[in-house]
Amino acid sequence: MGVDMATFNRLARGLLVHVGVMPEGVAVVAKDQWELGNQMGVLKEDYLETLAWMEEELQSEYHDSRIKIPVDRMDADVVYAINPREVKYDPRTIAEAAAIFHFAGENWTMPSDGWDMTNFGLFNGDDELGGAVARRVYEAVERLRGKKLVMSECGHGYRSTRCEGPNWARRDVGFEMESSVVTMLRYIREGRIKVDKSRNTEPVTFHDSCNNARSCGMTEEPRELLAMVCTDFREMYPNRAENYCCTGGGGAMAMSEYAPRRLKSAKIKAEQLRATGARIVCTSCHNCVDALFDLIRHYKLDMEVKLLVSLVASALVVPVPVAMKLLEGYKILVIDDEPDVRVYLRTIFREQGAEVIEAPDANQGMRALQSERPDLMTLDLILPRKTGEKLYWEIRKDERFAALPVVVVSGYAAVDSPRIDFHRFLAEKHLPEPDGMIEKPIDVEKLLAAVKKALK
Repeated sequence: MGVDMATFNRLARGLLVHVGVMPEGVAVVAKDQWELGNQMGVLKEDYLETLAWMEEELQSEYHDSRIKIPVDRMDADVVYAINPREVKYDPRTIAEAAAIFHFAGENWTMPSDGWDMTNFGLFNGDDELGGAVARRVYEAVERLRGKKLVMSECGHGYRSTRCEGPNWARRDVGFEMESSVVTMLRYIREGRIKVDKSRNTEPVTFHDSCNNARSCGMTEEPRELLAMVCTDFREMYPNRAENYCCTGGGGAMAMSEYAPRRLKSAKIKAEQLRATGARIVCTSCHNCVDALFDLIRHYKLDMEVKLLVSLVASALVVPVPVAMKLLEGYKILVIDDEPDVRVYLRTIFREQGAEVIEAPDANQGMRALQSERPDLMTLDLILPRKTGEKLYWEIRKDERFAALPVVVVSGYAAVDSPRIDFHRFLAEKHLPEPDGMIEKPIDVEKLLAAVKKALK
């Protein structure tokens, strides 16, 4: 009949809002957006504190103090706006996006005001609220002289800000706007970031957000991105614009009184998810994350929900900057009879810039010492034919190697409760303690700290 039911429903809701009739949950959220500038009532100091906290986490995780989450940087190429849910409940997604921006070499920033790209004006039919919220975001980009607005993964926020907002705000927008899904896809295509799909091996299916797929036609970009960052993608049926709702659409997530009805109607969605056999359902909408989490728990599905940014971040291949290579110019001898341990240690040390020589037993280790003259040696205590203790005694009695830094890396290297009394052996032979002792399984941070200390 040519009747646009979505437009009709929104118009009816708008008329009711203007006479004061709306569900309490929607009214509370709308009030927070009017008065506090975001739909979850997050205070400015809490927002800024969360960004600072995530910046510290990233610097610690990647051992790189240069990783920043810049706030109010002028003339940035990208201004990044988010869903307040990320600040309040899931700040890790902010950190994941920040890592991707950093390793892509992006000139980016987050605004201190106007950072909420969600918009409850879409749900309650209030064009005045919709325009005011959209204007805040646009004015933040203009205030910072940003060139592009990138929006985090939120279906209704993307639709509201990019597609509906200019009409509600009654203004032309003089900068480009795009979803972070498109941004991440472009970074990979252009080679600005590298990803390794083998880091995401669990089967993944994709849920199309109604606002992204049906309203804005963004169906192929997320699938292309998933093909790049995971090894086992499985479609659910139906999909794209015909996909079943997550049950949280239309503002329903804000109305707790309808939760039982939502979960009852979610049965068809639960069956659709179960049929894929996937362990992860990925989506590009925070609203869908919450709704899918509810129905997965209610119907006891063996699945978890993730956003695309999380899968991209976990697949990210992070280059070690030359300036950050801890062992540049050093030669390290690894003595261990387990091939997988030698490979593991070789990989760690080479990533830090070292040249690595390997030996599977004490005799070959001694020959390598004599011919290669390494700067440091790692030593397993339990070796075939000749033990690590005996080799340690030999090199400490040899004036050529008496001062060689040695880090013991062994399953029997526990300092507090060793399974063999290596320390007693050292005392009896009047030998100095090694420069470090690392117990298997190997903690990389402790290993590198011990090596750094041994090399002074």
